[in-house]
Amino acid sequence: MEFTVKQIAALIGGTVEGNESLKINQLSKIEEGQEGSISFLANPKYEPFLYSTSASAVIVDRSFQPKQPVRATLIFVDNSYSSFTKLLETVNQLRHSKKEGVEQPSWLGSDSEVGERIYRGAFSYIGSRCKLGNDVSIHPHAYVGHNVTIGDNTVIHPGARILDNTVIGKNCVIKANAVIGSEGFGFAPQADGTYTSIPQLGNVVIEDDVSIGANTTIDCATMGSTVIRQGVKLDNLIQVAHNVEIGRNTVIAAQTGVAGSTKIGEGCVIAGQVGVVGHIQIADRTKIGAQSGIGKTIRKEGTSLSGSPAFELTENLRSLAVFRKLPMLEKKILELENRTNNTADNRPLPSNGNAE
Repeated sequence: MEFTVKQIAALIGGTVEGNESLKINQLSKIEEGQEGSISFLANPKYEPFLYSTSASAVIVDRSFQPKQPVRATLIFVDNSYSSFTKLLETVNQLRHSKKEGVEQPSWLGSDSEVGERIYRGAFSYIGSRCKLGNDVSIHPHAYVGHNVTIGDNTVIHPGARILDNTVIGKNCVIKANAVIGSEGFGFAPQADGTYTSIPQLGNVVIEDDVSIGANTTIDCATMGSTVIRQGVKLDNLIQVAHNVEIGRNTVIAAQTGVAGSTKIGEGCVIAGQVGVVGHIQIADRTKIGAQSGIGKTIRKEGTSLSGSPAFELTENLRSLAVFRKLPMLEKKILELENRTNNTADNRPLPSNGNAE
């Protein structure tokens, strides 16, 4: 694939400063740019690479003013990061043209309905009483259980497992080996110390425009539904337990675990390896730092938290600063104790000559 700088600028709504007829045949990081490639500058710490890069063109913000001469042709846009993302999406679509049709062997259960322009890859399985919308892609070795609904333009990647009664909306992506609708972790302790399994009779509901990462698991509800709201983005290797609800446009990074019946608000950002206990609520627009432990309800919207147990970010940073100084503080305390003891030992006796 090859484009001119002019064509790319038209796609992303940019203004060209330099040679708009240059040919572009690849995308690159700005520090790894070479002739024929295009890159972008969004983070100021990468600005030095702009003056040394061999990339033919670089996308920058309209507000950017170079401090040195730039060899590359510049494309000025409102938001360089978003524009480069749009360019990545366009190239990805061109590279991976959508497949249609049915590869064999594959299985479609009785009383199941499929829409138009469906792709069913080899060794895929679709159970009974399922309903698939238009432009749905079920890739090889994917499993779709019984009574499953999948909306238009949703992609189920290889090896993913969509278990019985799951509902998935439009424009969703379920990545490789994700498991949606597996039984929740429910066991009742018995008098003799054993455990009895609690039946999990609910399902999982995933609304439109959701992305589920590879090897992520979302358990079905004990009763009712585990719900992933519109626009949620889940990274790889995340555990979402039964009856959890994740609000619209929340983003969660890898290796996070959310225990049962917790409700996460809208627009939250949860970093990697966060642990969240069950039966609590997390307010809208909460931000949680990596490896934090959330053990109680967060009621204030827009709060930033860090630590385990987690508490307000600025307080946590101040605490860490003190923690680093503990050895020095301990040394000072010991010195003060020694001085106090020495002073007491050298204290003069009372005038009557008797020790008190």
